[in-house]
Amino acid sequence: MLRSMLTAANTMNALQQRLDTISHNIANSNTVGFKRREASFAELLTQQIDRLPNDEAPRQTPEGVRYGNGARLASTMLITKQGALVETGRRLDFALTDENQWFRVRLADQNGAETIGYTRAGNFSITPMGGRLALVTSDGRPVLDEANRPIEFPTGTTGFQLSPTGTLTATNAAGRVVARVNLGVTAIDRPQLFEAQGDNIFTLPDVPGAARELNGNLRGQIGVKQGALEQSNVDLGEEMVGLMATSRAYQLNARAISISEQMLGLINGMRSS
Repeated sequence: MLRSMLTAANTMNALQQRLDTISHNIANSNTVGFKRREASFAELLTQQIDRLPNDEAPRQTPEGVRYGNGARLASTMLITKQGALVETGRRLDFALTDENQWFRVRLADQNGAETIGYTRAGNFSITPMGGRLALVTSDGRPVLDEANRPIEFPTGTTGFQLSPTGTLTATNAAGRVVARVNLGVTAIDRPQLFEAQGDNIFTLPDVPGAARELNGNLRGQIGVKQGALEQSNVDLGEEMVGLMATSRAYQLNARAISISEQMLGLINGMRSS
């Protein structure tokens, strides 16, 4: 009975983690550029018991009995499938049209060290910074250009025009061009190496072949659309089906623990009588 209770408890722990993953997906179904995660399971170690009588009749199954110990959460895979593009008409809303491409932003940790982060959320804005105007994300992180420098414009910049290849042209109230920069865009070839930093931003370890910085001056390398945003790739119907299936599996294992407890009570009752 203790083995059955331990097996069910291990599986319930893994199922709880899957419920947390599904809940996180559903909670971010309206988050711009959000990428859902999918949980996968693996079997825990099993025990093979071979002390069984030898039968002369041929067996259809391997000899012995294998006892399992439940399942564990093996990984939560990031699904980078392209989300739907929604027209907004806002000049600083940018949507990447290739699912492997990501905007580069600047991150700073508690010690002041700076690193590069990656995001698909293109709902940018302009904020004053050091006497100039900086292009930042929705939570205030500087957006980087192709040389990994923060994108800044002179004070008085009012107009922005983005080319399909990622070149951003800024103009003043008189229509004069005051700045022209290429957005920093990276092609991520190994997205499963991403490390989540919160606020829909990821970092990438320094692994060869994991990413390629793209050049906006070369046609065909970068695809971006102005006045549009990429929505999350969460399918609410699919997530609700997974939620119900996981909940039922959780209830089944909870029932197994309850039945094992009742059987242990019967055994204890028989010993005391």
